[in-house]
Amino acid sequence: MENLSLSDPPPHGAGGLQQAPAPGPGPGPGPGPAASLGRPPQPQQLPAQMFTTAAQLLDLTDKKLMVALRDGRKLLGILRSWDQFANLVLQSTKERIFVPPGAGPDPTRGLYADIERGIYLVRGENVLLLGEIDLDKDDDAPPGYELGDAKLVQALAKQIKISEKTKEKSKVKKLSTLGFEGENLGEVLL
Repeated sequence: MENLSLSDPPPHGAGGLQQAPAPGPGPGPGPGPAASLGRPPQPQQLPAQMFTTAAQLLDLTDKKLMVALRDGRKLLGILRSWDQFANLVLQSTKERIFVPPGAGPDPTRGLYADIERGIYLVRGENVLLLGEIDLDKDDDAPPGYELGDAKLVQALAKQIKISEKTKEKSKVKKLSTLGFEGENLGEVLL
């Protein structure tokens, strides 16, 4: 297998693309042979969609966003400010809590509730995913979910989290008896 770099010319017979030779020192002060063949076009600048840094947040400033955090929380708010570390300031923030179908009173539909949080500062390293909310569909309930009482939804979500945590502890304990340590290396098993 060949080790190629971007500066290497394409192999002969690689189909349709021709590259002019790189300009070299010419015999004198005049233009060298590369000038008569024409220079290759300058590389195009990347479109805004290609930025993966905090600069991409410029287009999202003053828009309503949904931000999914690494701990599973979902926040909805208006992006007011951000910095080079993608730390976010959200205004009029609501935390949306979900209870999946089958865990609530209706086994066919899930429940959700919005809890007012006001102005919220989110550390950039905790952002898992963010996206702009379609304001035309903002008032609609998520598909498969209906609005529930906030206290009921919070209590059900807490029960689900506790049961998942006990299942995870049991799984880690079983794996540790087999010699696996994985991510939970320093965790004390009770």
